[in-house]
Amino acid sequence: MSRFIEGSDRRERLLPDCIDDYVTADSPVRVVDMFVDELDLSELGFGAAAATGRPCYHPATMLKLYVYGYLNQVQSSRRLEREAGRNVECMWLTGKLAPDFKTIADFRRNHSAAIQAACRRFVLVCRNLGLIAGCTVAVDGSRLRAVNARDRNFTPVTIRRRMEQVDASIQRYLGMLDTADRQEGEASELRTARLTTRLDALRRQMRDLEAMEQAVLAAPDRQISLTDPDARAMASAGGGTGLVGYNLQAAVDADTHIVVAHEVINRGHDRTSLASMGEQARDATGTDTLTVLADRGYFSGPEVLACEKAGVVAICPKPLTSGAKAEGRFGKQDFVYQPGTDTYRCPAGETLTRRFSSLEHGLTLHGYATPACRSRCAVKANCTAGIERRIKRWQHEEVIEAMQARLDRWPDAMRVRRRTVEHVFGTLKDWMGRSHLKTRRLGNVATEASLHILAYNIKRAIALLGVPALIAAMQG
Repeated sequence: MSRFIEGSDRRERLLPDCIDDYVTADSPVRVVDMFVDELDLSELGFGAAAATGRPCYHPATMLKLYVYGYLNQVQSSRRLEREAGRNVECMWLTGKLAPDFKTIADFRRNHSAAIQAACRRFVLVCRNLGLIAGCTVAVDGSRLRAVNARDRNFTPVTIRRRMEQVDASIQRYLGMLDTADRQEGEASELRTARLTTRLDALRRQMRDLEAMEQAVLAAPDRQISLTDPDARAMASAGGGTGLVGYNLQAAVDADTHIVVAHEVINRGHDRTSLASMGEQARDATGTDTLTVLADRGYFSGPEVLACEKAGVVAICPKPLTSGAKAEGRFGKQDFVYQPGTDTYRCPAGETLTRRFSSLEHGLTLHGYATPACRSRCAVKANCTAGIERRIKRWQHEEVIEAMQARLDRWPDAMRVRRRTVEHVFGTLKDWMGRSHLKTRRLGNVATEASLHILAYNIKRAIALLGVPALIAAMQG
């Protein structure tokens, strides 16, 4: 057949060619090579080679291989081993070295802190290149599934549920055993033996659950995971669903979408992470005052106060949890605080004065009330079902009111937050194949997350500058 494009003979010798000819000038692998070569690996914590014994692979070679792998959605050490032996870009990057999968996996595990430091160093590179505006960041968290099945995670609730299921199974098998005992013949004997074996297994399972229940009650957070001891059960976005995993926190620059700070925690909520992420983002951007956008899940009075003290301007909506408002009565937001007199004005125009103070959950709260509730209030039915309406105010409530005023002046703040940070987690999870993490324990998972974030930031920097310009800027 003719008039088709034909390839070269695979047995043809290509002596004049070199491997560099197969890597284009705008290939992202050249950015990886330049970035790692510019690092001071000993300063970051990568150890030097041993004076005796078999020579090891250079840390730069292993780091390049890992960064390239995460940049191309190849996170498994076994897959990286295969790529090192067949991928032309990998051969160019490592000088045709092909470490085995055990060596690759050990490098990630043994250099956890150093790899995380390398990720932070690229954020500094982006900052020096002007790729981080440093005025506003959006913070959010996302749950990542761990290498721990839900059946291998135990809490008091799940143990009680499983014990009820096992008990129901035991009762069902006992009934089946009674039925088999009333029958005769060889088939009945075989059925009885099979049911007895199954009952013994269920009773052993019940004893194991009872022992696990005592262990869970003795655990600090009343939760035990067998496969990955640091993984924790967490609620997910879907109603009634959940997973066993980790919570990845990220702060993303609102202008360039570079991830300026991140952290992996094993708490299933974000309420205690606002100040920590705000301070990390402020240090990474190098600004004295930074605006941080977060959703309702981050709202916490002490966290907002900590942000205020650290020079971080937090904008986070307050959850609407008023029981009175849900029942159709006036909520706290319908009462106007008057700072000059330290009083509240109610919807009926009466003045509530401070009556008492209390300590609840470590917070000092002041209570306000008025005697008008007991006598002459015409709208009492719309306000309270009790004798009088009481309003409680946190001693630092002014920081919450100031934050609400900032949110009122910027009505699109939550839209900015959503379009800035949420697509980052969607991209990372797509790179992971919507699968679970590859490593276990909190420190190793933090390293894995850092490699994902580093790969994401490299792609963002390339999208903003292009490969040749980024390389030239890093060289300069």
